[in-house]
Amino acid sequence: MAKNPLTRRQFIHIGTGAIAATTVAKTVLQPHLLSAAARPVAPSDTIRFASIGTGIRGCEHLQASLDVPGIQCVAVCDLYDSRHAAGQEAVKNPSVPATRDYRSILDRKDVDTVLIATMDHQHRHIFEDACAAGKDVYCEKPLSHTVEDGFAMVEAAHKHNRMVAVGSQRVSSILYAKAKEIYDSGKLGEVFSINAYWDRNSPSGAWVYPIPPDASEQTIDWNTFLGNAPKRPFDPVRFFRWRCFTDYGEGLGGDLFVHLISGIHFITGTTEPAQRGQSSGGLYHFKDGREFPDLIETLYDYPNFRVTVRCNLNNDGGEFIGFYGTKGTMIIKDSTLTYTPQDTRPEPEGYSIYGWPKALRDQYLQKWHEDHPEPKALQWGVDNEGESYSTPAGYSDTVDHQANFYNAVRTRKPVVENEVFGNNAAIGCHLANFSYFNKTVAVWDPSSKKIVKG
Repeated sequence: MAKNPLTRRQFIHIGTGAIAATTVAKTVLQPHLLSAAARPVAPSDTIRFASIGTGIRGCEHLQASLDVPGIQCVAVCDLYDSRHAAGQEAVKNPSVPATRDYRSILDRKDVDTVLIATMDHQHRHIFEDACAAGKDVYCEKPLSHTVEDGFAMVEAAHKHNRMVAVGSQRVSSILYAKAKEIYDSGKLGEVFSINAYWDRNSPSGAWVYPIPPDASEQTIDWNTFLGNAPKRPFDPVRFFRWRCFTDYGEGLGGDLFVHLISGIHFITGTTEPAQRGQSSGGLYHFKDGREFPDLIETLYDYPNFRVTVRCNLNNDGGEFIGFYGTKGTMIIKDSTLTYTPQDTRPEPEGYSIYGWPKALRDQYLQKWHEDHPEPKALQWGVDNEGESYSTPAGYSDTVDHQANFYNAVRTRKPVVENEVFGNNAAIGCHLANFSYFNKTVAVWDPSSKKIVKG
């Protein structure tokens, strides 16, 4: 502990009567939706889409689509029959055709785009078929179930010249746009450390969803659900809680890591996957037959900074990303963004010199003050101003994300979170899982497009 009770900064404040404090300007951000069309969209310019998957996220997208002018849902598809009605209810149109067979939707000429909101292991073949059928694609995150799948999907999008958006909606959030503005301004200085977490503490948050009473082999197309996954007898737990199992999903990596990684990539302008990742964690509470951990923390190496990402299903910590720079700190916590400047004004050493003789200490302090003259009285003002931003009540970045995608469909100009961006983020979740299950450092090899042991 420093023996000098007053720092030079405190001395200046007392001596001049001025206050050098950090104030915080609080602002509620105003949406600037692309969906807010200046004029009604002509029927000839209406984009017609179909939702392939009308489970939890699929229905959320259908509800959000009602707030985006100029788009129309013309079909819904799901392997579980009761979700047909759920999709029709979400889009408020009981006459929308519903089917189990997504290929019948791709054959329709009146379908311009498809929304893929299925289990992760089904993304690739639906995505490739949709691109080949000339449909633009909005694909829920994570883009891929495996590294190989991701690159095959990127190739399909490019081969067929399709517009693609991946569904980590924070990339379209007004809050994250403000965070990127602050990051790009240089206010943070050099950022070498980024810390992110998304923690939940409920059975639903841990994907322990209830099994509907009508779930059976008659109401669910089990064989189509399995696809290229290992064959096994009908098991509704695997169908409804698929994120728990490696055959169909990526656990916390695919559910939450990819959101955090996408946000970090967007704000920092990162265009490549992490160079390597090292995971730690375990299955501590939800010992219900699942294969993925309920706590996982991964340290990622990027060329210019390090990122720590954690997801914990045993504590409700919410959503957080912190950027720690040499000039300031920026925190995103749920729907609030806060920037706090660091006080980097020069001051004399106030700790180690108290191990010197008094004569040497006085000599050092005298020389230091000569080299750093104090400001004149009453000319010392506020150092820097902190900033705090929040989104307005009822704001939906999912609506923004959809609007960005449909704008890309019309203009043929790619969105930020296109197939390449989405693939880079998905590789991050694959690195985390590779490291966890193999108990090793996971290294990204860009030349072979594979993850290898470090």
